[in-house]
Amino acid sequence: MLSLACALVAAQSPAKPAAAAPAPAAPRPIFVLNSLDASVSVVDPLRFTEVKRIPVGKEPHHLYMSPDEKSLLVANAVGDTLTFIDPVNATVQRTITGIVDPYQLRFSPDMKWFVTLANRLDHVDIYRWQPENAAEPLRLAKRISTGKTPSHQWIDSKSTTIFATMQDSNELVAVDLASQSIRWRVGTGKLPADVYLTADDKTLFVGLTGDRFVEAYDVSSGPAKLIKRIETGEGAHAFRAKGDKRHIFVSNRVANTISIIDTQTMTVVSQLPGPGGPDCMELLADGKTLLVSSRWARKLTYIDIETKQVLRQVNVGRSPHGVWTLDHAGRQ
Repeated sequence: MLSLACALVAAQSPAKPAAAAPAPAAPRPIFVLNSLDASVSVVDPLRFTEVKRIPVGKEPHHLYMSPDEKSLLVANAVGDTLTFIDPVNATVQRTITGIVDPYQLRFSPDMKWFVTLANRLDHVDIYRWQPENAAEPLRLAKRISTGKTPSHQWIDSKSTTIFATMQDSNELVAVDLASQSIRWRVGTGKLPADVYLTADDKTLFVGLTGDRFVEAYDVSSGPAKLIKRIETGEGAHAFRAKGDKRHIFVSNRVANTISIIDTQTMTVVSQLPGPGGPDCMELLADGKTLLVSSRWARKLTYIDIETKQVLRQVNVGRSPHGVWTLDHAGRQ
């Protein structure tokens, strides 16, 4: 409680001006991996132009955020390296060498494991994540031989199972993280690529790049069981959640379209344009703007989900693949 003297002083003092509202945070950059240029394009989200190009290792294909959200990890498959980039100021933080053929990468939700798929060398590598060890933040725990051409992966919410597609042997493989061994494998359609697991860990969607379907599997117990084949478009390839825990986008790379799938009814509910061989996607925080790497056109394409129109395209490097920004919508 104020003393009487303090209260009188306070009453007689001139009113202080109201504190100014904090300025809104500036939008963070958009990153696009240029697989054939060994570089990352940094795109200004306000000016819609490439403002910087970061050299990385050979054939960067996919990227992932570090557990502390302070580093964007770029996997340089042929370069056998990981490049850590600051996601706010777009500067290289460090490069880790000796990561063999990291084509696709992912952290387990419990942040104990970091998993890479060796697309050229037919194996899955499981690393222990030890960020307190600056000299060796990643330590190889197990290398597992798999089917031919490991492509994409997902790890369940309990950090127990890795689901990985084998592109050239047409398989879906489940790897047990506790025993670090293959739990089961089942056959799929042609050229399985990206996968998406629903939040309840029950249904896994697989894009068939060698066909025009997405396959839905029940993975709740035992080996995966095919539930339905959903026709989307030729070259069904990569997924991105809409952020509403119900709908997912799938890029149809040959058809040059993007389908929106209702994961509950397992039907296509909308179709968007996807020029130039659509590949990886990112959804901006507004939930309305989809970013697409147009693989064959050397473009980053902006698509308005509501109007189903291409808003603009930004020039980037050759064979753009992964795309990512901190200012994104939810991942489920």
